[in-house]
Amino acid sequence: MNDTTSIEKHGRVFAAPKWDAEGRQNLIGLSKDQLIALLGEYQVPAFRAKQIWHWMYHRGVKSFDDMGNIPRDMKAFLDDRFTIGRPIVEAEQRSQDGTIKWLLKLQDGQMVETVFIPESDRGTLCVSSQIGCTLACKFCHTGTQPLVRNLGAHEVLQQIMHARDVLGEWPSNDKRDGGRDFTNIVMMGMGEPLYNYENVAKALKICMDADGLSISKRKITLSTSGLVPMIVRCGEELNVNLAISLHSADDETRSDIMAINKKYPLADLMQACRDYPLDSRRRITFEYVMLKGVNDSDQDAHNLATLISDIPAKVNLIPFNDWPESGYECSDRDRIEAFAKILADKGLDSPIRKTRGDDILAACGQLKSESIREKK
Repeated sequence: MNDTTSIEKHGRVFAAPKWDAEGRQNLIGLSKDQLIALLGEYQVPAFRAKQIWHWMYHRGVKSFDDMGNIPRDMKAFLDDRFTIGRPIVEAEQRSQDGTIKWLLKLQDGQMVETVFIPESDRGTLCVSSQIGCTLACKFCHTGTQPLVRNLGAHEVLQQIMHARDVLGEWPSNDKRDGGRDFTNIVMMGMGEPLYNYENVAKALKICMDADGLSISKRKITLSTSGLVPMIVRCGEELNVNLAISLHSADDETRSDIMAINKKYPLADLMQACRDYPLDSRRRITFEYVMLKGVNDSDQDAHNLATLISDIPAKVNLIPFNDWPESGYECSDRDRIEAFAKILADKGLDSPIRKTRGDDILAACGQLKSESIREKK
């Protein structure tokens, strides 16, 4: 069995439920063609299905009753058989820096975390793709939570739709007062997106559809730990921005802190990055968490610059965000700055990421669906 088939099987094994306790099917997550076909089985005309799609994704309604141009008897019919609701908000935390973290309860009672990070020029939603994770990267809090299951396309979308509900930002909303607060999506939350490719891809296609959530592919970034076969497919089918969770430029260190490197070593990963389709204005982002005494030496910086020298790239240097019993320390600030200077001297854009939401365990590498409840 080849890797791609194995990864797809992984996604099917951990399927997400699509029906609620009353047996109603969730329409969120269906493509436009699928929605037309499904409702067509009940003699709902295609033009009505397109109207329903518009209300769901472009206007963000949460009830069939709010669909203004749908006949009353059809609303009752739809409500009896289908749902377009959101997850239950189990908890919401707001950081002193404005970051918001939601613990969302899904239809089967499982929990997932989603984080909104506001900045002066953008607002980024960090979206989860799995409950837990199989990769167990040693420095990542999410990796301490075993994989429960993949999220369905509807559950990926519901995180985005919930954030838009809270922020009041739907494509149909007229915001003439200075633009939108929610502008970008990063698939960097709980889980490995490429281990749940089918559901993530389906959700992102609906995001990018001009009649759907209408979010440009240039505003969407998918972060992966390095599933080489699926990076190729992601580039061909989605071509969203790509971020690589790298964290070391030598195989020995990377294999120690990220077991996936044993299966897909750096040479294979770098080739997949070289082959990823990019136009002249886009670069691959390499994420590099700074771990004291592990990957932060001058030699590590030189190795990194050499490794990615022929790839259009930027490096995000991420101060390690501690979590209980992590076993790691963040590199000293002067060490991080010295590391960044070596990269800059090599011509690499290497910003040091500002830590956001660490007071609510919402920073990079800190997500875990029990964390809010653990702090109560």
